[in-house]
Amino acid sequence: MSVIHPPTLRQLSFFVALAETGSFREAAERSGVTQPALSAAIKELENLTGAVLFERGPRGATLTPAGESALDRARRILADAEDLVLSARESGEPMTGPLRLGVIPSIAPYLLPRALPELKTRFPELELRLKEDITTRLLDGLADRRLDLAIIALPFETPGLKTLAAFDDEFLLVAPCGHKLLDRKTLKPSDVPTGELLLLEDGHCLREHALAACKTPDAAKSREFGATSLQTLLEMVAAGYGVTLAPRLMMDAGAIAHDRVACRGFDAPLMGRQVGVVWRGGSVWDADAEALAATLRDILKPEAG
Repeated sequence: MSVIHPPTLRQLSFFVALAETGSFREAAERSGVTQPALSAAIKELENLTGAVLFERGPRGATLTPAGESALDRARRILADAEDLVLSARESGEPMTGPLRLGVIPSIAPYLLPRALPELKTRFPELELRLKEDITTRLLDGLADRRLDLAIIALPFETPGLKTLAAFDDEFLLVAPCGHKLLDRKTLKPSDVPTGELLLLEDGHCLREHALAACKTPDAAKSREFGATSLQTLLEMVAAGYGVTLAPRLMMDAGAIAHDRVACRGFDAPLMGRQVGVVWRGGSVWDADAEALAATLRDILKPEAG
């Protein structure tokens, strides 16, 4: 009876990296090895399985049907091995050791400068590895176990994941100085003319939260301009192209750098989103998620409302 030699975790890690990047060069960089070393490991894996896992070409590597079939299993094996190590290392103290944290762009530059020093003070053994990206890609990273926790804006559909709100983030109206809305005695969301409303482009959760807050389900009613960053929106407002809604988190961080733009709150504070932590259900990160949410809550809740 022949002995079956199982693949090594190293080979499976290289296999997943190549499957996700489609490039031997990028997979090697991501794995921290040379390209020849990665290529040799992939070839060893193919010899071991007796199947061609990738179709090689001038534009990179594409999974074969056999490779597609093996990918989910390889991910599960790596995830189980990672959980085994993490569980063994846990000493009952959250926020110690490496933690891969994702943050969305409408939060990261305004939250992290204040949160990181506090996290370092509270959890000196924490080794943060940060990634900034839009919500859908961060959720994919959590599902694929490339991330451990993420800070996103809620509500958002997060199937298979757990969420914990940290604090509410109020929307403020931002308009060019002298705009009639700034001088109104009262201001309600319905007073904002949708024909002047500038929003982030599709794919950014802040766009949907802003539309929902103004009770404007039809995105076509807003101006046909989709910015990729909140800072770009502010510049467009400053140039007189319209108005926008911006989170208080952003405005309190000093996002307005010139005197052509002003902001004001609504009579009834417009709580358009919550800032929260999301992670995989059933993973070892429950205590870390709770500690992170509590830290954010302590830092920002008094100012956020």
